[in-house]
Amino acid sequence: MERKAEERTEEIRVWPGLPHPLGATWDGEGVNFALFSAHAEKVELCLFSEGGEEEVARIPLPEYTHEIWHGYFPDLAPGQLYGYRVHGPYEPEEGHRFNPNKLLVDPYARELVGELRWDDALFGYTVGHPDEDLSFDSRDSAPFMPRCRVMESVGSRESTPGRRPWHETVLYELHVRGFTRLHPGVPEDLRGTLRGLGSDAALDHLRELGVTAVELMPVHAFIHDRHLVERGLRNYWGYNSLGFFAPHPEYLTGGGAKEFRKVVDRLHEADIEVVLDVVYNHTAEGSQLGPTLSFRGIDNHSYYHLVAGDKRYYHDYTGTGNTLRLRHRHVLRMVMDSLRYWVEEMGVDGFRFDLATALAREEGAYEENATFLEAVAQDPTLAAVKLIAEPWDTEEDGYQLGRFPPGWAEWNDRYRDVVRRFWRGDPGQLRELASCLSGSADLFDERGRRSWASVNFVTAHDGFTLRDLVSYDEKHNEANGEENRDGADENHSWNCGVEGPTDDPEVQALRRKQMRNFMATLLLSQGVPMILAGDELGRSQGGNNNAYCQDNEVSWMGWEEVGEREREFRRFVAGLVAFRREHIAFHRDRFLHGETIPGTEVRDLVWLHPEGREMAEDDWEDPEARALGVCLSGEPGRTHRTERGREEPDDTFLLLLNAAAEEVPFHLPEAKTEGEGGGGWLEFLDTHREPDGDSGWAGPEKEAKEAKADSGGKVILAPRSLQVLIRRS
Repeated sequence: MERKAEERTEEIRVWPGLPHPLGATWDGEGVNFALFSAHAEKVELCLFSEGGEEEVARIPLPEYTHEIWHGYFPDLAPGQLYGYRVHGPYEPEEGHRFNPNKLLVDPYARELVGELRWDDALFGYTVGHPDEDLSFDSRDSAPFMPRCRVMESVGSRESTPGRRPWHETVLYELHVRGFTRLHPGVPEDLRGTLRGLGSDAALDHLRELGVTAVELMPVHAFIHDRHLVERGLRNYWGYNSLGFFAPHPEYLTGGGAKEFRKVVDRLHEADIEVVLDVVYNHTAEGSQLGPTLSFRGIDNHSYYHLVAGDKRYYHDYTGTGNTLRLRHRHVLRMVMDSLRYWVEEMGVDGFRFDLATALAREEGAYEENATFLEAVAQDPTLAAVKLIAEPWDTEEDGYQLGRFPPGWAEWNDRYRDVVRRFWRGDPGQLRELASCLSGSADLFDERGRRSWASVNFVTAHDGFTLRDLVSYDEKHNEANGEENRDGADENHSWNCGVEGPTDDPEVQALRRKQMRNFMATLLLSQGVPMILAGDELGRSQGGNNNAYCQDNEVSWMGWEEVGEREREFRRFVAGLVAFRREHIAFHRDRFLHGETIPGTEVRDLVWLHPEGREMAEDDWEDPEARALGVCLSGEPGRTHRTERGREEPDDTFLLLLNAAAEEVPFHLPEAKTEGEGGGGWLEFLDTHREPDGDSGWAGPEKEAKEAKADSGGKVILAPRSLQVLIRRS
C-alpha cells in the first residue's frame, strides 16, 4: 500500500467488537465486522474509497472468538466499501488455499458493487504454471474484484403476508432480466431489472394471467464464467453464486437490498407470492483450477467437500467443480442465516433449491435425515414457507424424486416426460399418465404428504419452451459455441411434421392444438402447476434447449412480437388458470385414489375406457390405447373440508384425453358410475376448436348451455384433443 493508505490505517479506530452477527453490521454508531475462518492465521479488513478504485486501509481484525474473527469500527458507517484478505497456510494437498494477495468477498455481504473482471490475478495459483494449483500467485486481485458495501438493515417485516395454501398455488417461473428486457410498457431505464418486474406493466400481465406466485431464477449475486465471457457470452441463468445475501448487482438500479424488498412488497400488493430459486449446492469458485474469490480463500477446508484421500481435489456432485459442505456447522449456519434473511427481511415466501440432492449428502450418500434437511425442518421461520426441491444432482445415485421429507414439494420431471410422451402419441403411456393426472401418489403419498408435493411442469428454463416442444424434434444449440453437444438429447418432443418454423397452415394449427393440450393437461392435473414465463405467449428459443448463456433475444421475452394468435393463447391460458382456481375438484389438497368419499356413496375419481366402462387391468396394459377419461366427483363428504370444517363441494367433471391420430368415440358414463343423479353433460372445453377472439375459449363455462349428451350417450374426441365436460352439482 502507498504511504497515505498506511497513515489512514493508523487513523482508524478499532475495538474488539463481537463475534456475532456475522458480516458487517451497522448499529447506529459504528460497524461490527465478523468473519468465520477456522484455519486462518490473520484476517485483514480492506477499506476502499467511495468510488471503490483505491484501497485506503488494511486493518487486522483484532479478536478471534470461537473460530470467528471480529472487530468494531466506531468511525465507519453505511456505504463503506470493503473486502477481506485472509492469511494462512497455502497447502492445497491438505485442503488449505490461503493467499492474502487475493481480495475476498464477505460471504455475508448484503450488497456487492462493481462487476468481476477476469484476469489471471484472480487465481490463487499461477495460471499456466507446470505445477498448476500447487503453485502460488502473488499478484493483487483487488483491481478486478467487486467490493462489498456496508448496508443499513432493511428491518424485519411488521407482519407476515398471508401465504396462499399450497394447493391453490400456480407457479410462474421467470427470469428477472429476460421478463422485462424488451417490454415496451416498462420504463426503459427499468427494463431487465427488479424494479422492472415491479412495474405496473409487468404486474398487469401477471395479474391478468392469474398466477399466484413467481419463481424467480437466481437473484443472488453471481458471476459470468470466464470461458463464456471470452466467447462473447454470459451466464444468463445465474446458477453461479458468489454471495448468498446480496442481490445480483446487474438487477439493481441503485437501491440495494431495499430495492429488492420494495419489489417484493409490490408483488404482495398484487396478491402474488415470491419464490426464489437458490443455489446453495456449489459456488462460482469451481474446481481446484478455479479462481479465489471468497470461500476458497477464507477457509477452503471448511467450506467445501474435499476428497478424503487427497484434499487438493473437490467432490463434485453438481457438475460445476465443487460442492458446499453443509455438514460443517458454520457453512450450515451461513445457509440457514441466508434463508432466514430472505424471508424475515426481504419478505419472500419460499425457495426452490437447485440440485437439492447435493444439499442432503452425508458421507457422499443422500440421506433423508441429512443435517441440512433436519435444520430446515426444525426452524420455525423456514418450516412455514414453501420449500421446493429439485430432487437430483449429477451423480449416478443423485435422482431422488419422491424421497424428500414431509414439508417439501418436488419438481416432478417424471410428470414432464410422461405428459410429453403421451401427447406425442407414444405407446403404453396410460397408466403413468393416470398417476400424473392424480398427483403422482405412487411417488409422494406417504408420511402424510399431500398432493401438492408434486410440482408439475411440462416446460422449465432448462429445456425447450412450449412452442419449441411442438416445433422441433432435435435441439439446436449451435449458438452456445459447443457444437450442439450441450443440452439434453432426448426431449420427448414432436415437430408436428416439419422441423422449425413453417408457413404450412395445417402444421401451424396442429402445433397450436398441441400447445392447448399441454397447457390444459398441466392446469387440470392434481398437484401444483408451474408455467414457464413466455409459454403463454408462444415464446420460442429457436430450438435451443440449453440457453443458459444467451443473454439476448434468444432468451428474452419478445413482447413486441406478440400478435393476435399469441394474445388468444394467453387468454386461453388465463381462462384455464381461472377455471382451476374456481373449481377445487382440480386442486384438492389430498390424494385421490378412486375410493369412496366418506359420508357418500361416491368415489373421488373413476378412470374410464372410451366404451364408457371403468378401466380394467388389460386396458392399462394395452400399448396401442391412447385415449383415457377420468370422472372427478365434486362431492365433499367428510373428507373435503377446510381446516375449520367447512365443506368444499364442486361440480362433477369429465376430463377426456385422446392422443391418437384419429378420432375416438367416447361413451359417457352412466349416472351410477359417478354416483349422481341424471342430467346431461355440458361441454366446457374442446382443445380441437380454435379459441374465439373474445374469450380465448372454445366453450366458456358461462356459455356452456347445451347438453352434449345424457348419461350413456357419447361424444366424439377429435384426433389429438382434450375435452372437459361438466355436470352441475
